[in-house]
Amino acid sequence: MHNPLSTFDTVREIAFALPGVEEGTCYGTPAFRVRKKFLCRLKEDGETLVVKVDFDTPEVLLQADPAVFFTTPHYDGYPSVLVRLAAIQPEDLREVLETAWRIQAPKKLAALKP
Repeated sequence: MHNPLSTFDTVREIAFALPGVEEGTCYGTPAFRVRKKFLCRLKEDGETLVVKVDFDTPEVLLQADPAVFFTTPHYDGYPSVLVRLAAIQPEDLREVLETAWRIQAPKKLAALKP
């Protein structure tokens, strides 16, 4: 068995590097928020991350790398995308989570991160 590219520990490390991020739970699984606004959560399978994106992003990501990004009927039409943690490079995961943070962070807080 191969080692996963990213794990929830990778998510945690990236999330805590972003200003104002707090860990909690969402639907009974570990989750991160910035100023009480949802960023991401681990799905019940322990291998998939649900990430907040803007409405235009899911389709772009799904087409760009379907081995990493996917959706299910439950999430269709919502500003979110599912990420296979074992298939995403940590640098790409950082980019996805920073984008989610920029979408959700208040403007004054977002200004703290170049």
